[in-house]
Formats: sequence, structure tokens, C-alpha cells
Amino acid sequence: MDVQPTGITCPLVTPFDPRSNTIDEDALEDLTDHVLESDIDGLFPCGTAGEFASLTPEERRLVSEIVVERTSSDTTVLVGAAATTISETVSYATHADKIGADAVVVTMPYFHTATDPEGNRQFFEAVADRSPLPVLLYNIPIYTGSVIELDTLVTIASHENIIGIKDSGGDFEYLSSILRRLPDDFVVLQGYDTLLTPALRIGADGGVNAGSNVVPETYATLYETAETDRGKEFQEAIFPFFNACTEYGFAPTVKTALEYLDVLPNATVRPPLRPPSEKGRERIKTSIDSLREH
Repeated sequence: MDVQPTGITCPLVTPFDPRSNTIDEDALEDLTDHVLESDIDGLFPCGTAGEFASLTPEERRLVSEIVVERTSSDTTVLVGAAATTISETVSYATHADKIGADAVVVTMPYFHTATDPEGNRQFFEAVADRSPLPVLLYNIPIYTGSVIELDTLVTIASHENIIGIKDSGGDFEYLSSILRRLPDDFVVLQGYDTLLTPALRIGADGGVNAGSNVVPETYATLYETAETDRGKEFQEAIFPFFNACTEYGFAPTVKTALEYLDVLPNATVRPPLRPPSEKGRERIKTSIDSLREH
């Protein structure tokens, strides 16, 4: 299957029922519908914003099933398959294939913080060899301990089952180096919202951006207008909300914004994450009001 996840992909948050601490399935369906009402190109359940690390394997599969079932065939679904073992990663990929997802997203194994490029190459290639779905790599060094080295990317880019990378490292030189050194058909997605417009301007294929949960229409428009002054205006408007995300956490900030907009019934997160303070909530609301004005 030829999967080219371009445009804007939304890394969906995972709503919880605060009474039972279970997945709020109705709220997840509502959130999926909210995002799909805009011209969003893809959905990404069970990513960082989706608190995948706080979900059981059964919950991760449930979230993926709900999102895939709710999504039409013309919208790409990339299922998060991050895990610390090859076998567990492949098991998530196998399930994602079974339910009809289009590709899986895979990080380096977290906790190990492995810095040996050869070991990371072996991990990615072993997963790609066994995954029934195409694999999108996910560079997020703040959680894995190191970046995916450029030489490693160059080596594994030729693997027929590795289709590209989501870069959430926040290093623009790293991203520009990927674009210079990797083949044109290797998909490059910017995961750092405040770098989205400049990334698109130098050739990135799209973005995977937490703010698209909240104002998906803004991100869809930014993608279409990145080369114009309008795109620059949208980019500037994103800064206050994204800065709140980096301070309070992506899931807590996005859920607070979605509760404020009545998209979600509450902003519950699971420990160790915590909801923002009252001051933080007011800051998030102000940033959303400003963003919606654009």
C-alpha cells in the first residue's frame, strides 16, 4: 500500500471519564468528529498528546479501533505503536493493520536512551521487517534520550516499509538536513508547531501538531497558506498556545482548551500528568481566544 501522509495530521488526545478513570468512548468519538469537520488530512491516535504511556495495551487498541471506525477512508490514520521491545511494537502494528489503519508511528525505545546508532538502526529495521503496515519514524529526543542520527536515517530510508519521519525535536537545522539528505519520497512531517510554517517553506510535507485538536481549521489553513503573509500570521498566532503546551504539558493544555470550547466534557489527565493551575487555565483560554480570532 502506497501511504503518503502529507498535510496536517492531528495527534488526538485521549479523553477519560473522571469517575471511572476509563476511556470516555463517546467523548473520543466527538473529538474525532470535531477534527474531521475541518480539512485535516490525517489522525494519529496513541501518540504523545494521546498519553499513550499512561494507557494499557488494551486501552491503546480500543482507542485505535474507535478512531479508525469513525474515520472515512480518505483520511489517513497513523496509529502510535511506540514500545520498548520489538515484539510489542510489532503487536501494535499487527492490530492496527487488522482494524484498517494506514500506517504506524514508531519511536526509538524510551528509557534505554540508547545512543548507539547501530543499535537504533537494528531496532527500526527489525520492526519494519515484521510490521504489516508502513512505518513512520518519530524523532522525539526529549523522551527517548537522543535523536535519530542523520546517518541512521540515510541508511534506513531505503527500507521499503519505512516511509518517513515525524520530527518533534525542535531543531530546525536537523530538519533541514533531513530534507537535504533524504530522498524526495521520504515523508518529512514537522511536529513542533512553532516551526510548522518555516518547515513547510523549505520543503516539509506537512505537520503533526497538537494544536490541531483545538483549532483544526486554523492548521488546515496554515498548511494551504504557508508561503503567504497569511501563513506567517497564523504561525505567529500559534506561539502563545504552543508555549503553554511546553510549560503545562501537551495533553493537559490541549484538554483544557477543548473543555473551554465545549468539545470535551472535562480535561482529565492521568498521573503523573496534572491539570494546569487556575492561572495556567486562564493563560490557555486567552491564547485560544487569540488564536480563534485568526
